[in-house]
Amino acid sequence: MESPWQKNTPGMTVDSGAYTAICRTATPVTPMRIEDIRQRLRAQGAKPCHEQRVLRQWSQALPQDGGKRRPEDFLPLEVRRGLPDLMRDLSALARLRSEHPGDDGSARLLVELNDGQTIESVLLPRDGLCVSSQVGCAVGCVFCMTGRDGLLRQVGSAEIVAQVALARTRRRVSKVVFMGMGEPSHNLDNVLEAIDLLGTAGGIGHKNLVFSTVGDPRVFERLPQGTVKPALALSLHSTRPELRAQLLPKAPRIDPAELVELGERYARATGYPIQYQWTLLEGINDSADELDGIVRLLQGKYALMNMIPYNSVPELDFQRPSWERAAEIARSLHRRGILTKLRHSAGQDVEGGCGQLRAREVGAAQRVHVVRAASSSGRTLAANSRERQAGDSSTP
Repeated sequence: MESPWQKNTPGMTVDSGAYTAICRTATPVTPMRIEDIRQRLRAQGAKPCHEQRVLRQWSQALPQDGGKRRPEDFLPLEVRRGLPDLMRDLSALARLRSEHPGDDGSARLLVELNDGQTIESVLLPRDGLCVSSQVGCAVGCVFCMTGRDGLLRQVGSAEIVAQVALARTRRRVSKVVFMGMGEPSHNLDNVLEAIDLLGTAGGIGHKNLVFSTVGDPRVFERLPQGTVKPALALSLHSTRPELRAQLLPKAPRIDPAELVELGERYARATGYPIQYQWTLLEGINDSADELDGIVRLLQGKYALMNMIPYNSVPELDFQRPSWERAAEIARSLHRRGILTKLRHSAGQDVEGGCGQLRAREVGAAQRVHVVRAASSSGRTLAANSRERQAGDSSTP
């Protein structure tokens, strides 16, 4: 029987974006799924209870011979014989390439997958972990480095859980947020399979699993159907449809008001408030009109607004507002009845913006020049911002 670790995927295309990332292997391997692990165990005579035992120990970074019951008293002989090879294969799914601690208690991990591609995970303060769901991203947010590659490939559900297992070898993890590289709604089957395992055998509370998305109708159909219902974070970034379309050029065209209504239904169904994400870009989405729009959309909603000052990237022309300005925005919204938190960008001092670390690593390893070429809409937005600011400063 051919191992899923060795299968090739014919005809896989790579969107090169700003630069081309070259895999170490000539043909990419099929991303490993949790179901593949279960099938391998079943082929060795495992029953569901045996599968859960093996998956629990792995996802929680516990030794397979640990626990209250010894493997020889519980697992079939063939399963026990196959465990060393299985654990070796699972440990190869996500290997630590480098670790970059931040002054805020976070640590960005550059993680190498089985085919040599790299993704990023971030150990967050207070036992959190941010994981990646894709290598690259197709949404193309103009302020994000991840989308500069385009989408290279999906991250399998086992590779997602492997990021958690790897992180748990370094520190305690009790919360997992899907806010790393990639758009989770574009890899929905793998992400939901990983969430199901993490919320059961993985020992993570359902509300501590956070599915972050730019908004996709499939998310609102599929999430309520799962046994494990994660909390939901929606990337808003603007209340103006035309500006949001410029900032998120390939996101589904859902009006911000409709997106908030869809989120509100999920919040009331699950009992978890929706976390709205707003990357603060100086001179672009920090105006009084935008604040009025936030109040109009979120007043009375079961919601939390996360204001996140932009994580500056040398290759892009956007700027973060001053901390004083960002704090005043958060206070203003709070006074007007919108529960708002001003978030520090974790790992700001260690290239913590999504995709930055991988871009540096790929550029150095492959000697690829990363051109300072934000998308045309990104340059236009940034240039318009500078022109407005220059006009304001010259006004008597």
